[in-house]
Amino acid sequence: MGLRHMEWTKGMQSKMPSCATYKEFTMKNTYRLFRLCLIVAAMAALLGMIAAETHPVRPRVHRVTFTASGKYLVVEFLDDDLLHFELAAGQGPSADEPIYTTPMIFKTDYPGPRRFARSGANGHILETAEMKVIVDRRRLCLTVIDKTKNLELTTLCPRDLHRQWKGLTLTPNGMRHVYGLGEQFIAPGSPDGDWVGRVRVPGNAEGNALVPFEGGAVENAQFPILYAVGRDYENYALFLDDAYKQRWDFTGRPWRVNTWNDQIRGYLMTGPNLLDLRKDYMELVGRPPVPPKKMFGLWISEYGFDDWAELEDKLRSLRANHFPVDGFVLDLQWFGGITPNSDQTRMGTLSWDTKHFPHPAAEIARLRDEQGIGLILIEESYIGRALPEHEIMERKGYLVKDCQRCQATYIAKNPWWGKGGMIDWTNDAAGDYWHDWKRQPLIEMGILGHWTDLGEPEAYNRWAWYYGFPELGKHAHIDVHNLYNFKWSESIFRGRRRHGVTARPFILSRSGAPGSQRFGVSMWSGDIGSNLKSLAAHLNAHLHMSFSGIDYFGADIGGFHREALDGDLHQLYTRWFAVGTALDVPVRPHTENLCNCKETAPDRIGDRASNLANLRLRYALSPYLYSLAHRAYLYGEPVMPPLVFYYQTDMNVRKMGRERLIGRDLLVVTVTQYGRSKCDVYLPAGTWIRYHTNRWFHSDGRWFRGIPVLVNGRFTLPLFARAGAIIPEMYVDEETMNIMGRRRDGRRHDELRVRVYAHRAPSRFTLYEDDGETIAYQRGAVRTTVISQQQMDDRVVVTVQGASGTYAGAPARRDMIVELIVEKKDVKRVSVNGESLPSYETRQAFAAARRGWFKADPHVIIAKSGPMAVKRTKRFVFALSSLAAR
Repeated sequence: MGLRHMEWTKGMQSKMPSCATYKEFTMKNTYRLFRLCLIVAAMAALLGMIAAETHPVRPRVHRVTFTASGKYLVVEFLDDDLLHFELAAGQGPSADEPIYTTPMIFKTDYPGPRRFARSGANGHILETAEMKVIVDRRRLCLTVIDKTKNLELTTLCPRDLHRQWKGLTLTPNGMRHVYGLGEQFIAPGSPDGDWVGRVRVPGNAEGNALVPFEGGAVENAQFPILYAVGRDYENYALFLDDAYKQRWDFTGRPWRVNTWNDQIRGYLMTGPNLLDLRKDYMELVGRPPVPPKKMFGLWISEYGFDDWAELEDKLRSLRANHFPVDGFVLDLQWFGGITPNSDQTRMGTLSWDTKHFPHPAAEIARLRDEQGIGLILIEESYIGRALPEHEIMERKGYLVKDCQRCQATYIAKNPWWGKGGMIDWTNDAAGDYWHDWKRQPLIEMGILGHWTDLGEPEAYNRWAWYYGFPELGKHAHIDVHNLYNFKWSESIFRGRRRHGVTARPFILSRSGAPGSQRFGVSMWSGDIGSNLKSLAAHLNAHLHMSFSGIDYFGADIGGFHREALDGDLHQLYTRWFAVGTALDVPVRPHTENLCNCKETAPDRIGDRASNLANLRLRYALSPYLYSLAHRAYLYGEPVMPPLVFYYQTDMNVRKMGRERLIGRDLLVVTVTQYGRSKCDVYLPAGTWIRYHTNRWFHSDGRWFRGIPVLVNGRFTLPLFARAGAIIPEMYVDEETMNIMGRRRDGRRHDELRVRVYAHRAPSRFTLYEDDGETIAYQRGAVRTTVISQQQMDDRVVVTVQGASGTYAGAPARRDMIVELIVEKKDVKRVSVNGESLPSYETRQAFAAARRGWFKADPHVIIAKSGPMAVKRTKRFVFALSSLAAR
């Protein structure tokens, strides 16, 4: 349309007589001439503006303001599929002033849309190449249309903008399901469900809180990101950039959300599917760094280890029973414990209790160098009032105060930890000082991670004064409550970077906010009760946390509160440990054990053989999981996505939380009932292969009944690979000590192992490798290897491209081992780069050979190339024949 307007304008201008010609007319035509010139000039200018508005121009952010009856609306178009808006009472900011963003927002430099047009009688229709927004100028409602689908998504209307508790209504239109909104346990015993028909409530009067649930206390953490889905690929996402408490109600029509903020600020995103929407959201709030590789392993935890001797006892037992383990998590006993209801408590020292944990630097080094073990230490925000740390922090103005010029506020409510003050993490100077003084020496000792507990915050005074957000004049507790843990995590991340720490950050946090993940945060669900009803509800929370941007999430495996037990403890632990080894990062059993009468280590509780098999599977899959972590960092892809991400048009998975994908290619079925030896499994349309039995399932999107959960007498969650899946694996056996490949026999296993599920549709997977410990990967110290497969009538071709890139310690040569799973076919011969490999009749002969191939069972052929340069491409050809023909 813009080009047509410009051509018409140019034609009109060429046909019009010039003003000089008209000056030769008589005086009686002068007035008429003057009016005609004005009309011509105005038409040319108007048509020129229209052409400029609708013609592609250099992208820039377009900002438009509307006012009505003492209210205002500002809209910013940041991209063709991204709308930023603000609604409030009053006259609003200047049209030149960008909409304010909270610390949750990471990306603020959007280029603007490729196309932008404003039309309508009152300029109330705003369009980009992909989105149309129609503004009701009287009510300040926004109707949003996805132009790529010719679909009206929703109408957002403000409510009660002149009141403190204000909100929006959202018309559902054709949207049937809603996901995200952070962490809230909903229905005991149910892992399934979205938000439609339910209410998302704040945890307490301020928002984030630890709340009672089935005999435990679990986290309620708000992440105000909503994904709405209708038929097929009808979808959009809405993120409220709002740190105040919120209530979302999906029980009626329209849907409603209320917030305590002065303004309602948000982003609305359109896109082709849920995966694209999540990637856009992660770009907005920040993608997670790659965790230290050790965090994908087993970490033993309890409340808590009393001394080094107790930790060493657990470690010796695990080693004796051939369990790999990567670390231990130390609770508050490491700094001397607490004194309830006392100013004399040790909480806030953040210094070793050298009576029970003597020579910490030497012990940390010994555990690392001799056992391959790391440590995570707990820390809290509270400082006992009698401690010198309290006096110093108060004098510097770094504690939360009763008022701006008052003394530190005194936290005495629920004094199970003691009584005293709390660090004001909203003051960056306070966070930096504390980090330099207390935390950095621990990092320099070799501590691998930080456990930030009680960060909602759990205890506080509502009247207290914080540094807060001085640019907004916001200093009350309610202004900072839901960003308190976020700012705490940020201070750790900032401190490590300021000191040039090359080791990767890792923070285990109970609470947080959108964007916490960009600081290296993994969240866990709180002090959960020891019952399978709670585990099931945790899985539903996990589903929504994946939508909310938290890729690394877990629970206290086995439950924190054992008094809430609802069945056999060993059966509960075995099932929970199986779920945790499938989905949690890190794998972390934890419980309250002040009596020293409870166990968390998987060789001491539950079915030992099942626990060992499930843990070894986790370690075997670590190269696959680690590659997913790189893709989460690079592209914002979910690591443990709900099925609906990749099977959006399948209505059977829209509410499914009991099954979960691991990346794109693995599907795990959780079991959260006692006594079950079989379970029902839903498989989306396609061909699937059970990982442990190599049985093939051809599904048109249906249930398979009575799938065994016992394999060789061991409790085993049904795990399925998608046909065409390529799964890199780690070699794991009884000598394996940790996920970094340390072994008791001292041998190295640098070979590249990959399990390939043959399929006629070509597929590929990129393996990512780095040093596993440092941030060098962010500067390009990464090796990638692209692996592909395709099955034809008479052969399967597996190609391992030459590796690209390198990192410290990367092997230059390695063996390549391919385990091919193929249906109803036999193998006649195998070649690598055109050279036939020798075949072997037994596994022992194959293992002893330098190169060759071996038929492990009717579905499985294993081939190895022998050591070759990693930069050389390897083309495995498996020549096939039909089993029936034999």
